[in-house]
Amino acid sequence: MSELKTNKISTNDQNNVAIDNALGLKSYGTTARNALTSVAGDIIYNSTTNKPEYFNGSAWQDMVSPVVGISYLVIAGGGSGGAHGGGGGGAGGYRNSYASETSGANSSTETKYYYIKDITGNITVTVGAGGTGRNANGGSGAVGIKGSDSVFATVTSIGGGSGGHETNGGAGGSGGGATHYNSSYSGGAGTANQGNSGGNNNSASPYPSGGGGGAGSAGGNGSGSTAGAGGNGLASSITGSSVTRAGGGGGGGTDFGAAGGAAGTGGATAGANANGNSSSATVNTGSGSGGGARTNGDSGSGGSGVVILRWATADATIGGTRTGLTDGNVQTDGSDSYIVFTAGTGTISFS
Repeated sequence: MSELKTNKISTNDQNNVAIDNALGLKSYGTTARNALTSVAGDIIYNSTTNKPEYFNGSAWQDMVSPVVGISYLVIAGGGSGGAHGGGGGGAGGYRNSYASETSGANSSTETKYYYIKDITGNITVTVGAGGTGRNANGGSGAVGIKGSDSVFATVTSIGGGSGGHETNGGAGGSGGGATHYNSSYSGGAGTANQGNSGGNNNSASPYPSGGGGGAGSAGGNGSGSTAGAGGNGLASSITGSSVTRAGGGGGGGTDFGAAGGAAGTGGATAGANANGNSSSATVNTGSGSGGGARTNGDSGSGGSGVVILRWATADATIGGTRTGLTDGNVQTDGSDSYIVFTAGTGTISFS
């Protein structure tokens, strides 16, 4: 038989129930709690963890700290360089909340995302594609293609800017480099706290193009007989090992005697020399591709982006249903878990 004992129960002037003494929940250790036949809404005090808990119909949940702090690295797809002496592609926007690491454009670490169990529900993850490589057809089609945005919940990283072809570089997470040509063109602007601007061309012969901006530094300006180098990327150890990503592509060379620019660190590619083609940037780095050479030089594609999440293993478990997304499954590093999303768009949840 259950028994309720109290000194006094009354209603106050707002029709709420008032109890003079502290309300004591029934105390169970974790083993004893797990042996209970529980229904949704049951509440106990767990003497093993020293926390109140409630049963949601399928599992016991912590009432003290249902909020999960999630560190993220969200990198958008990189832009492709312009063909036919084009500027280098810009890196995708770079947003980082892990530890005290640097975010894009050498800005401060962002704040973790806080997920509230049983309340937040599904959140969106999108991995942005890199901009498609371009052909040296001498027309507007030779302009590079901007990368696609990457998304995690409320966090959006902007796709990398396109490398120019007889135009300015395109704006983006990091800006694309300006084209070759005998007039002055400017590199594209980067996005605040995500990336840097692309480099300018040099309007004097041999008309070198600018490099694409990177997460860590701006793209180089075309200078003398060399196109601008791509800006460098940034390193993160969110997976336990330091990896550099989000570099800018080098500017393409010209048949007037300018050599292609060097690639920025982090998976970008160099601009092509003579009449060569530039290579595609490394996938899942968000890096830009180099510009193609002015004489029949094509550009490669920008690198696809990546979304990496990390949280304390004891705090949460990620849902197993992640339709539409490609990932490497949950991995562990010390007391933390992490997951790397490499393609697609879909929703995730935590419990």
